[in-house]
Amino acid sequence: MNKAECQAALSAVVKEKVLTDVPMRKHTTWQIGGPADIMVFPSSEEELAAVFKIVRERDLPWLVVGNGSNLLVGDKGVRGVVIKMGAAFSASVWKGDQVEACAGMLLSALALEAADRSLAGLEFARGIPGSIGGAVRMNAGAYGSNIGSYVQSVHAVGYDGEQLDVAGEDISFAYRDSSLFQLDAVITRVSLRLYEGDKEQILAQIKDYSQRRSFAQPLEFPSCGSVFRNPAFDHAGRLIEMAGLRGFNYGGAGVSKKHGNFIINLGGARACDVRELIEEIQRRVFEYSGVQLEPEVKFVGEF
Repeated sequence: MNKAECQAALSAVVKEKVLTDVPMRKHTTWQIGGPADIMVFPSSEEELAAVFKIVRERDLPWLVVGNGSNLLVGDKGVRGVVIKMGAAFSASVWKGDQVEACAGMLLSALALEAADRSLAGLEFARGIPGSIGGAVRMNAGAYGSNIGSYVQSVHAVGYDGEQLDVAGEDISFAYRDSSLFQLDAVITRVSLRLYEGDKEQILAQIKDYSQRRSFAQPLEFPSCGSVFRNPAFDHAGRLIEMAGLRGFNYGGAGVSKKHGNFIINLGGARACDVRELIEEIQRRVFEYSGVQLEPEVKFVGEF
């Protein structure tokens, strides 16, 4: 890949400046990751389609990121093009109890907008660090609720550049999963339907969840949220703690003393530290319980 030529080609189809050698640690909630060869910030669905056309024509590897809350990016960085769904994809349009939210909008911000309109359903989402697109694709949830329950439709741009709509009833949602993973497209907009509630009660519920999170989760440290999926009829955090790993450190990464399913960046953590710690947790939990923990986090780039 000729980086300068690719940068020039992408600059011709997007308004925002195309960057090179961008530290991915600035674009992940773990604050970890080497440089991306090229980073592009499409400002519309048409620009996103044009970016896909270029990466297809040049056979370039690519990666789409939102808030980077579920990514572990390798220390050697990401080859090819990183497509950042940023500020241009952060708007929302409300009509009664329905909202169309762009994929780059933070789920926590949307939860507050709903509360301000006395609309209930997203109280659980206030403390989730992800963006709308990623949250819907993986059916983010907490406290017995999940976002898939409110999805009416999804709009996306296909890898072939074509735009498409998927009705909510045609999407299968499961625990930390959905049929949207089989969609060869990038989610750009999501329509949700909430329900009317009492504003004070909604805000009180959000406050309660926030206090519970502050008590139980290491919010003072960079993390990706929960690292492992909960196995059937159990909790990953409990198994990790029972295996004696609470507070266990590897390099600059450590298992939180507050919550076993959180790996935190203690300062200067590298991706290899986190990956080694994940593997050690899996090994010890399996030795203790016979359960093979499955990571929620996605490993990308070169390690």
